[in-house]
Amino acid sequence: MKSRKSFPLRIDPALYEALEAWAQQEFRSVNGQIEFLLREAVSRRRGRDATPPAPEEPTSDRDDDS
Repeated sequence: MKSRKSFPLRIDPALYEALEAWAQQEFRSVNGQIEFLLREAVSRRRGRDATPPAPEEPTSDRDDDS
């Protein structure tokens, strides 16, 4: 299993609350939701034919979101 890169993220509290609500609707953790959104953005940036790399392991619905 490959390790994941960890880093601190400073985020506006209102934005965090919006991400948290969105993540709950999609049964993801906030961390998982942010990673999902970043993967989508990178995929769009690379072009419609590019696919982001698959996650190494499934993200539980409550990891690292506090």
